[in-house]
Amino acid sequence: MKAYIFPGQGAQYVGMGKELYNESDKAKEMFEKANEILGFRITDLMFEGTDEDLRQTKVTQPAIFLHSVILAATLGDDFKPEMVAGHSLGEFSALVAAKALSFEDGLKLVYKRALAMQKACEIEPSTMAAVLGMPDEHVVNVCDLIDHIVRPANYNCPGQVVISGSIAGIEEAQVKMIDAGAKRVVKLSVGGAFHSPFMEPAREELAKAIEETVIDTPICPVYQNVSTIGETDPATIKENLMAQLTSPVKWTHSVENMIEDGATEFIELGPGKVLQGLVNKINREVATSSMQ
Repeated sequence: MKAYIFPGQGAQYVGMGKELYNESDKAKEMFEKANEILGFRITDLMFEGTDEDLRQTKVTQPAIFLHSVILAATLGDDFKPEMVAGHSLGEFSALVAAKALSFEDGLKLVYKRALAMQKACEIEPSTMAAVLGMPDEHVVNVCDLIDHIVRPANYNCPGQVVISGSIAGIEEAQVKMIDAGAKRVVKLSVGGAFHSPFMEPAREELAKAIEETVIDTPICPVYQNVSTIGETDPATIKENLMAQLTSPVKWTHSVENMIEDGATEFIELGPGKVLQGLVNKINREVATSSMQ
């Protein structure tokens, strides 16, 4: 069975989507529609901007979303997903690709999400770090021993868990994780502690927008970050989407469940090849590829 997967923040690069825009009338039309909806020419920043432009959350998130969903749309009848999943922001791309969300509504939600997250980051400084070479449960145990707020944010693959927390909490975690046996702890250059209680103001803001958005039954199961199982019920999808910003991305578990349910091939749609690499680390026997 074919599973399509959609990347999240961090996969952006200058020039992303340009080839699509130049080679497909459908893509061009969708990109121009996006410029109209956003009220600024995001295509200029994607195609000709600087790394700094693309690092702004309010640009990064819609840019990655657009690259992924427009790519899926240009595949036409060749795009026949039997299951889909997205990492963090990528879940919105997956929902649009699976026709649970319209392109316009998906883009509006992603932009609102980006602005709300940006705002939450400014309320209280916070950050993230990748813990490498340590079992998931050990990472959870060490987080519980830290005096400040530190939580697992992304279970990416065995031996790679990203943690979120206060600046002081992450500093303390860097020492304690190494003491407890982690091979390395790498601080990430991100604007804040995504997928943690620090995102509560953003979650509240986005929940209202999600509540008012129409979500239809998808054309195939969507394996969501919060529940990790194939969801098809619009009410459940909505609920999981609302909880996503303050909950960890359980990517390892989602991929394992997709394989258990019959996935034999994973195709990453959008910028980068990060998810393809993670799937290979979760299970070496499935076929993986990517399209940009």
